[in-house]
Amino acid sequence: MHTLMIVTGGLVLLAVLVAAGRLAVGWRGAAQAALWFLPLWLIGALANMWVGVSRAGYTVAQEAPIAIVVFLVPALVAVVVRRGIRARF
Repeated sequence: MHTLMIVTGGLVLLAVLVAAGRLAVGWRGAAQAALWFLPLWLIGALANMWVGVSRAGYTVAQEAPIAIVVFLVPALVAVVVRRGIRARF
């Protein structure tokens, strides 16, 4: 359940960034915001992994596959969104 909430949070963050980029600069800003999401989300996914290891008592080996999923699902959506925006505009 926690993993689903974190992934959903990543998707919400992506939506907020893309909407802010669109409002601020237009579609080019939305595409740029999707790109900026990737390093921000990597930091967030690694922070979530750190919490799992340091506070929840999991090992790095246990948390690493979950961290990969937590990062990749929203990251792949961001790449698809960016490509879709760039293809249209």
